Amino acid sequence: MASTTFSGPVTSTNGFIGNLTGNLTGNVTGNVTGNIAGTGRITHATTAAINATATATAAEVATGYITSTSAAATAITLPTGTLLGAALGAAKGTVFDLYIDNTSGASTVTIAVATNGILSSAAADTPGSFGDLTVAAGVTGLARFTLMFSSATAYVFTRTA
Repeated sequence: MASTTFSGPVTSTNGFIGNLTGNLTGNVTGNVTGNIAGTGRITHATTAAINATATATAAEVATGYITSTSAAATAITLPTGTLLGAALGAAKGTVFDLYIDNTSGASTVTIAVATNGILSSAAADTPGSFGDLTVAAGVTGLARFTLMFSSATAYVFTRTA
């Protein structure tokens, strides 16, 4: 295709070929591959609220951000690797960050993994940091967990913040 200049929105039914350079403003949906560099922020437009002990659905986890405002201790079990892998379109090498926000809660939130979810060796070796599966209530009640898929149906789980 020849070099063409457009003003206004551009739509492609077959995708775009080549590299994107410069600034991107707006929402990006779908898969992004390659190197991503720069500064900025990640905003979770959709979040999930889990305010009682439950198994999170794959759709809730796929939002990347779960809140809890419970006054009682809450345990959140993650979905199986099969369900979560399908919801995320995961394959070996997929990395996904999950944030738990308990800043408005009044008791701890504890995270548990399900079938085909395995605690990383760092989590097993250092339970007070990488293996800390509890999220305090109040102003310090934020945590980031990283899920690293070893296949489309299995993930390794560790706390990273």
